[in-house]
Amino acid sequence: MSEILYELKQVQELLKIEQEEDRQQYKIKSQKSTIAERKAMGFCWYPVTISKEEIGFGNKVVLELERTKDRDQLHLFQTGKAAALFSNNGERQNLSGVIVGLKRNKVLLATNKEDLPDWVEEGRLGIDLTFDEMSYREMEIAMKKVMEAYKTRLAELRDILLGDVPAQFTNEQTADIPALNESQNEAVRKIMQAKDVAIIHGPPGTGKTTTLVQAILKTAETQKRLLVTAPSNTAVDLLTEKLANEGMNVIRIGNPSRVSDVLLEHTLDARIMSHHSYKNLKEYRKTAEEYRRLAFQYKRKFGHEERAQRQLFKSESRRLLEEADRLEEYITDDLLNNVQVITCTLVGAANKAIRHLEYDTVFIDEAAQALEPACWIPISRAKRVVLAGDHCQLPPTVKSFEAEKGGLGKTLFEKCIERQPDVAVMLKTQYRMHHHIMEFSNRQFYKGELNAHESVHSSDLHQFDINFAPGLAVEFIDTAGCGYNEVDTPESSSAANPEEANLLLNHLLLLLKDYAPAEEAGHLQIGVIAPYRAQINYLQDRVEHMPLLHELRQKRRLSVGTVDSFQGQERDIIYISMTRSNDKGEIGFLSDMRRMNVAMTRAKKKLVIVGDSATLSHHPFYAAFLAYVESINAYRSAWELTECMP
Repeated sequence: MSEILYELKQVQELLKIEQEEDRQQYKIKSQKSTIAERKAMGFCWYPVTISKEEIGFGNKVVLELERTKDRDQLHLFQTGKAAALFSNNGERQNLSGVIVGLKRNKVLLATNKEDLPDWVEEGRLGIDLTFDEMSYREMEIAMKKVMEAYKTRLAELRDILLGDVPAQFTNEQTADIPALNESQNEAVRKIMQAKDVAIIHGPPGTGKTTTLVQAILKTAETQKRLLVTAPSNTAVDLLTEKLANEGMNVIRIGNPSRVSDVLLEHTLDARIMSHHSYKNLKEYRKTAEEYRRLAFQYKRKFGHEERAQRQLFKSESRRLLEEADRLEEYITDDLLNNVQVITCTLVGAANKAIRHLEYDTVFIDEAAQALEPACWIPISRAKRVVLAGDHCQLPPTVKSFEAEKGGLGKTLFEKCIERQPDVAVMLKTQYRMHHHIMEFSNRQFYKGELNAHESVHSSDLHQFDINFAPGLAVEFIDTAGCGYNEVDTPESSSAANPEEANLLLNHLLLLLKDYAPAEEAGHLQIGVIAPYRAQINYLQDRVEHMPLLHELRQKRRLSVGTVDSFQGQERDIIYISMTRSNDKGEIGFLSDMRRMNVAMTRAKKKLVIVGDSATLSHHPFYAAFLAYVESINAYRSAWELTECMP
């Protein structure tokens, strides 16, 4: 067995371990909890009513379910996820399906049955998210396909992406795009010259999405069909909107995670409804529904004649629905054969409407946050691949410690950029943050090659509003010697540091005391980040009791959350509570430097980090950070600040 096949076999085994861990975590969270607990975790809507019933693809019942209580409760429902309707009538009965549509308080569930069971009329109904076998199944299929590929384009791409065979490029010259800077144009040029694979390496604030969109537009000039994909619905939605706004003929497969006119207009469903043959399709479905309704009128009074009549109506309904399915397939094929760009999530690339298609180029955004097996799903249908992302920011989420240790968290993006460095172009001009905020990450992760664009280079809070002091874009507030020790919460393996949190919030109040926002200047957006859930909970609770901060939070100008919740976002002001403070110098998962890179690079005008240097300096990364803040005169002792605090 070649080294590459052995490596893929290892990834396949790790994926099985991850699937089992995911399933067990789901069981613990879901099956062993009450309806109220599942609602609180976002896994369940209860009670719900059936507000509409219709026949969908393959004669299967599609239900529109509406929640009638707790209509503002947060949830984890999204299209493509597996779910089951249940009745709370004493015995647990389920009707499985897939969520195919989602509005604020309504969910469309495509079931796997042609008729509804009788129990839906008994007891109160609810809908639960169920374990997502489908994503794992598609990843497993893709892995098998990649490993078995022999003398095919997929076999060639596999060997190139994993570094066994060098990638090939042409000398084709492309005119610069005026809207892009030098390194962005270089990235587009690399993509146009790539015969096999190219990578856009986009550090924070460097315009990765802008560059990717321009590269897609350029590629579409010479190629017939492109697939644009990403691991998250949010990233797919953003790219769909940007491409549509550029006038591209684009179809979004799967349902968007948020509602916008541009997105909805470009979904496959909306495009089918605007097709010239849709009128006939609607007519078939309507007549079939009438025959089906007539068939079920005989439910109570039932003799030989009625049975024969019912069978007649049912078979006529079925015949019309089959006719409708054939017409829907024709419309879908007609649309997809004439579209320039198809967008979907990585797993969505296996959707039944498009799984038979091949693509001249597959673009994968956020590739450094995607599990390798998920990336092979779209790549298995590609002639050429373009990856975009930043392996110095957050890695993919792996739930199993064993799978993580075995290397499942190492992405295809990372492997390719390490083994084929010539395929990548790093974007070098960042448009987000003051140069002092940028510079530490620049040295640690990007070989000092990043430059702050002149529009942001010296853009601090003083430039925004003269009431703020000048020249303080970065501050490290050192709590060493203050006795602000962390408090463990063993039941949740989390840590909190109430005194550090209080210091941080008081410092924020002090910063804002002379700030009176003028409407025309816009409002400052503030983020408070902590690596531990227990610390976040404490910070959120304290904010509730501080009138100014509570008001800012109500107006959505202040948000408090984990590093992960800020990924891909930016704020004018960022505060980070490091939380850990102990005699042993233990810092736990603060040692995940990529996570800290994300946290530190969310800020545009002001970055304030509060932590205990005595604890942090045991780690070389934080020792280097402390030296950096000293060098730019950004070090403050908590002792000197406490006297000024409110």
